[in-house]
Amino acid sequence: MNTGHDVVVIGGTGVDTTAYVPALPLPYADTYAVPPVIDRIGNTGSGVALGCHALGLRVRLVDLIGDDPQGRFVRAHFAERGVDTGWALAPQGTRRSVLLVGPDGRRTSLFDPRAAPGERLPRELYLDAVRAARHVHVSITDFSRHVYPDLRTGPGSRTGSGASTGPGQVTGPGPGGGIVLGGGSVSTDLHDWDGENDHHRDFAYSSDLVFLSATALGPRRDEVMRDILARGRARAVVCTEGAEGCRVLDTDGFRGFPAAPLPGPVVDSNGAGDAFVSGVLYGLLSGHSLDDSIPLGAVAGAHACTSAGTHENPITEPDLLARRPDRHRHRTRGD
Repeated sequence: MNTGHDVVVIGGTGVDTTAYVPALPLPYADTYAVPPVIDRIGNTGSGVALGCHALGLRVRLVDLIGDDPQGRFVRAHFAERGVDTGWALAPQGTRRSVLLVGPDGRRTSLFDPRAAPGERLPRELYLDAVRAARHVHVSITDFSRHVYPDLRTGPGSRTGSGASTGPGQVTGPGPGGGIVLGGGSVSTDLHDWDGENDHHRDFAYSSDLVFLSATALGPRRDEVMRDILARGRARAVVCTEGAEGCRVLDTDGFRGFPAAPLPGPVVDSNGAGDAFVSGVLYGLLSGHSLDDSIPLGAVAGAHACTSAGTHENPITEPDLLARRPDRHRHRTRGD
């Protein structure tokens, strides 16, 4: 039995093949000569697990991966970094992405999910771990949605409107953001959800803390955030907006937070969102309020933008704490 994990990450590993291109969108041409094309560790679960691990949190990651060169690459990467993992076979192979990265660090991702109908994560890989963990982060891989019933019966599951059956879970609003992680709390990242795609709904409405990007929401951003908070289990919703920072909704209402200053030139924006999530989880699991944890996520995300690759160089705890902003100057109120 695995005990003592701060964060258990469900799903979301893979390999990113990165090509640095002269422009995005890339005009049609038969051939482009580009810098070396590189395979690196990728996908969202990898980023959250490696980011939390670099910040000193005790992490376990469980996933389905292939018995192929990419799967062996993923397993070796986590083993070399000392991250606790559990793997089961995905006969269809390991998830992959081809990332086109422009000169300004922006990217276009071509994602191959390698999904197979009816696949499930074996319960023996995660059940003991999630029942003993302080927090669980669920990636939006299709099979991950089937883990939620086991999470609802864990020590941190809620009954009724915000009550807790175990330690650490939210029982009501608190100063500077009312969500408290621990005792089996659950988060997810919906990424560029448009508010309509049914694939994301189980994740959106079954998690205590929900992250998403404003990329596909347009003028419906606040409407979708309100819907997640009203219809599901969420106690807080965090919507990222790249260089514009992020917007938060919880029982204290809407608040806006700026992006953190970049510590160097932008190299590659891949992995910035996962780094942001890791920084916020670190803050909350360290006992900070949500309002004081969001700037930590922003610092982690800014750091990721200045590093080549998706998850090659996650920020460490000393660097994160050295760069955190003045806690009294980081938020603005909004309706």
